[in-house]
Amino acid sequence: MRKSEVLAAESVACLNKALCHLKDIWEEIGIPEEQRLERTNVVKNHIKDLLERMIAEEENLRKRLMISIETCRKELSKVCSELQLPAFQEERSNSMLQQEKDIRTFLEAMLKEKSHRMQTLKVLIEQDQDLCDVLCCDSFCISDSSVPSLEQLERYREHLAALAAEKEERRSKFVELKKKIILCMEDLDQLPETSFEKDIVCEEEEAFCLSRENIDSLKILLHQVLHDFSEELLSLHDAEILRLKQHYEEHKDLFEGVQRWEESWRLFLELEKKATDPSRFTNRGGNLLKEEKQRTDLLKSLPKLEKKLKLQVEQWEEQQGREFLVGGQKFLQFVGEQWEQHRLEKEREKQERQLKKSKQTEEDMLYGTAVRTPTKRRFLGSATPCKTRKLNGTSSTTNSTIRSALSSAHITVCHSPLSRPPISASKGAAVRTPGRGKPPHPALLERNKENIGFGNPAAVVSSSPQRNHSINSVASTYSEFARDLCKASKSKCTPDVLNSTITHL
Repeated sequence: MRKSEVLAAESVACLNKALCHLKDIWEEIGIPEEQRLERTNVVKNHIKDLLERMIAEEENLRKRLMISIETCRKELSKVCSELQLPAFQEERSNSMLQQEKDIRTFLEAMLKEKSHRMQTLKVLIEQDQDLCDVLCCDSFCISDSSVPSLEQLERYREHLAALAAEKEERRSKFVELKKKIILCMEDLDQLPETSFEKDIVCEEEEAFCLSRENIDSLKILLHQVLHDFSEELLSLHDAEILRLKQHYEEHKDLFEGVQRWEESWRLFLELEKKATDPSRFTNRGGNLLKEEKQRTDLLKSLPKLEKKLKLQVEQWEEQQGREFLVGGQKFLQFVGEQWEQHRLEKEREKQERQLKKSKQTEEDMLYGTAVRTPTKRRFLGSATPCKTRKLNGTSSTTNSTIRSALSSAHITVCHSPLSRPPISASKGAAVRTPGRGKPPHPALLERNKENIGFGNPAAVVSSSPQRNHSINSVASTYSEFARDLCKASKSKCTPDVLNSTITHL
């Protein structure tokens, strides 16, 4: 007899014993029969309700077990089909609880196997993709969404092992062919021309596609290079070198002349650039005159050299029957373009300077001339006696030059009242005429032609410390300056300087 049956019998006996004990208590108390029946009925209903609730709970447990068993059976059948494994064999003699446990345990094992196979397949697919990219071949035919069988995974591993071996073989072959090709090209002084040759020589070995077609192309290229590296080709190269040397010696003057022109032109452009740099005037070593003399010499020698080269180029073209090219362009055309470009650049710089000076003149007309002090240079009217005497000797020339410059630019300058210098100072100064002094350098005179028309009159006229050309000292207000300027413009003969403000010039 089962222990559960024994326990059930004991429960019934315990219930009977409890009812008899209640009966004795009721008799001893003297409870009437009707009340005894009512109390007994309450006890029965209480026990019945308790048992019914316990039975309902157990029935729910049985239903849950049945549902779980059915669900696990369906899912297990699906997983076994995906894994290509036989269906699970149940033990019908087992209880419902044991059946549910067995099915659920087997299902968890199959799901774990499925996850492992899918992860393995993912890793193999990544390896396959890398090898196929290097070898330029097709991927292994397998679905990445379905669960592979153990046989499929094994075949996949064998396929990848073969690809890896093929990769190493092709790479070693590629390295061998690449070294031979590079050595041959170096011996021939040959540079890679096609994109395929550049990929071989320049790119990294890991980036090269090791396809069968590329390996075959490497073999063909090596064969071509080796063919070019024959003794016959080397003899032809030696003959070509000898011919070029002989051609150079025959026309050595022409080639050296072209090189000399390029060097002279480069130096000329550098000197032209330095000539426009204002900082050159601060030089104290005499380089300014040296550079100007060198630039003047180049201006004379370049046209002569170009004329000589033109005759030599024409003679060479007539002998050779083709154009004389330097850097892929006709040399004489290149020379002309360089001069034209230089002329346009100078014209542009000249226009920029004129525009800047015209704007400055307009500002001076409207707002007055600002005092400009040159950096690191003394005024012409310094306290040095020799400079004072030299300027007094050329005052008439300077004043006339200033007047002509002011007249050409239509500028009216209002000078502050000036005082005559002492008689002793004027007598002590030696008069020098411009004709007795050393004439200015032709190159400097040519360069200063432009500056004469747009010079600063105030800087030239102020040859004496006692002279002051500030407009602010003449007109205390802008209205007075405008009134004087208006009177000067209305006169029939417009003076260069407002004489009403001058005591001595």
